[in-house]
Amino acid sequence: MSTRPFWLAGTAATGDSEITVTHPYDGRVVATVSVPTEAQIEEAVAAAHAVLDEAAALPAYVRAEALLHVSRRLAERTEEIAQIITAENGKPIKWARGEVGRAVSVFRWAAEEARRDSGELQRLDTDAAGTGRIAMVRRVPKGAVLGISPFNFPLNLVAHKIAPAIAVGAPIILKPAPATPVSALVLGEILAETDLPRGMVSVLPMPNERASSLITDERLPVISFTGGQFGWELQKRAPHKHVTLELGGNAAAVVLGDADLDWAAERVALFGNNSAGQVCIGVQRVIVDESVYDEFTAKLVERVEALPTGDPADEATEVGPLIDEAAAIRVADWVEEAVRAGGRLLTGGTREGVTVAPTVLAEVPGDAKVVREEIFGPVLVLQRVSGVDEAFSLVNDSDFGLQAGVFTRDLQVAFRAHRELKVGGVIIGDVPSFRADQMPYGGVKKSGVGKEGVRAAMDDLTYERVMVMTGVTL
Repeated sequence: MSTRPFWLAGTAATGDSEITVTHPYDGRVVATVSVPTEAQIEEAVAAAHAVLDEAAALPAYVRAEALLHVSRRLAERTEEIAQIITAENGKPIKWARGEVGRAVSVFRWAAEEARRDSGELQRLDTDAAGTGRIAMVRRVPKGAVLGISPFNFPLNLVAHKIAPAIAVGAPIILKPAPATPVSALVLGEILAETDLPRGMVSVLPMPNERASSLITDERLPVISFTGGQFGWELQKRAPHKHVTLELGGNAAAVVLGDADLDWAAERVALFGNNSAGQVCIGVQRVIVDESVYDEFTAKLVERVEALPTGDPADEATEVGPLIDEAAAIRVADWVEEAVRAGGRLLTGGTREGVTVAPTVLAEVPGDAKVVREEIFGPVLVLQRVSGVDEAFSLVNDSDFGLQAGVFTRDLQVAFRAHRELKVGGVIIGDVPSFRADQMPYGGVKKSGVGKEGVRAAMDDLTYERVMVMTGVTL
């Protein structure tokens, strides 16, 4: 098996060490990936810094055409890349194909946004002192970007780092998760086919500890990080940088008395367990009104037990393995801890190697890890409430606040949820796991700061620069 090169300033390169990538499900080696030396990391940073002005001055059509090229090539190579995602991540193949489709859209939207990013004209003669003056407001890059992506969406969350950066004309160095670097390297290969300046994009796989110099390097004034709570430590290490953090959560789905229980049970079962629950907005807490609790619980358990679980290469599989055995052991331990504390196991709770059976718990004490922390596994925790007040209070009783779902057909309750729930996004009539990649996406509290989503990320990577024209007759 040949070693995959990394992409240093748009050019394939190899270093002096390797990462071995294994399939989470069966442990077989799927790739060996070259790791850059410290000198090559420095070369990538220097190249990004050197190309700042050229990248910012790129005509909109150049940026847009490069982004469209990536979108088209991802679409053409969908099956190949989906197989790579499944091999390195363990994601069921049907969900891997969906991830590639989402990345295709992300790059297309970024191309469209690059073309219409025209700034704003403001007339200033709204007061006498501004007579004869007009302002032009446009957004310009804050500088070169360090993007750090996680293992759970090894292509699409890389797309959410790279596509907005290209759209605004900002160089970017992408450090993919060490467990899943291959998808990002394929994207680097496609980007090398474009006419972008060579220093504009580097994809550098490396162990996490090797990234320290990138985190503190002043030539990378912007950091976009998606991952766990280490993000806060990263922010401490780079206090003068602009840092965007998407750090997950323990998302709640509220099922009220007027909900369509069949729909709610189907959606909660699937999106609490797909990709083995390794989704930042996967359902974890299920808050159910007492008027429908028993009926909903029976429907939910039935649907969870029906989910096909096992080999992610099987077209029917919905729930595959966790990323590694350590993660599976942790999830199983948290479930056992909840049961010892008085929780009731309704289904699942077993582990076989890297696979944890889809699990439903009830009557779990409110201070248990499966309630308070992000489990990042296929586990649902039922909580019984009496009415909307208690339901919304329980949603907000969390250190996290990424998204929440509310199953209701009451318009007033929907608007109340949007007003009262302390989260970055409220999904009415569906699970909190719904995400359209063009919408603003990000959380509050321990879930992070800043926003992803193509347009929102473009704003996050730039600042407003104002030019006032004097002596202009309007």
